[in-house]
Amino acid sequence: SGAEELAKLINSLDSVTFDMGQVVFMPTVTMTADAPWEYVLYHIAKWKWAAGDVENETASGVVPYTFRRHVYTNVIQWGIGLELALLIKDASKVVVSTDHPNAGPFTRYPQIIAWLMSKKAREDEMKKLNKRALKKLSLPAIDREYTFEEFILCTRVAPAKIIGVDKFKGHLGVGADADIAIYDIDPRTYDPTRDYKKLIKAIKYAAYTIKSGEIVVKDGKVVNTVYGKTYYTKAKVDPVIMHEVLEDVKAKFNEWYTITFNNYVILENELHKPYALTPG
Repeated sequence: SGAEELAKLINSLDSVTFDMGQVVFMPTVTMTADAPWEYVLYHIAKWKWAAGDVENETASGVVPYTFRRHVYTNVIQWGIGLELALLIKDASKVVVSTDHPNAGPFTRYPQIIAWLMSKKAREDEMKKLNKRALKKLSLPAIDREYTFEEFILCTRVAPAKIIGVDKFKGHLGVGADADIAIYDIDPRTYDPTRDYKKLIKAIKYAAYTIKSGEIVVKDGKVVNTVYGKTYYTKAKVDPVIMHEVLEDVKAKFNEWYTITFNNYVILENELHKPYALTPG
């Protein structure tokens, strides 16, 4: 699949992280601004295609697609994400994702965690897959199983550090927001490598989910709604460069758009609980 070579490169560099974009076998919806690819995918799927070409750069759209266990390319796609996550030594370089909704919904994260933490879970899945495609993957020979610590690294710590909110997200230290998930499993006695189905159930239906100190989920059911902050990056750019770029963009708006440049500007007072992130 090529994942081994890429993993070696990522292992050798401290400045590289990646998200899995993990494929899940189920009906999904691809969503992208890559109109030529959506056109190709529409003809592959031979089903539906919805796209917008008015005030929408590159005619972004959606195409329903189903990832199938018997399809050669789909199995290769499924294996690549897992291979990379398991071959990269430092789990803090890895972020669990499905490129929602493209490769699958984020509600399937518990299944992905099980694949990472249990070789048995992977083996049980591979029994259902295209055998010819599996021969092109190194995944069947990979024994590594994520620990609970690595599970936390790739789902909490890494995302927080990558987007620059690790001062108050991704940890339980002083100054951290009280965003906490409590699962009905005891890592001191429970072995996820064997009974991975229990792991999936525990993550899928959290005993408690706490957001900013308030309980929002109890026993897997939503019991409260908490409105969080709107984060944005307050980037600093050379005023001369900013002026040149804006003048060019405004000219393009006047030439090609039916609305003005000011329609695209979002003011801070229009945001719900705005919070500026300063790079560096």
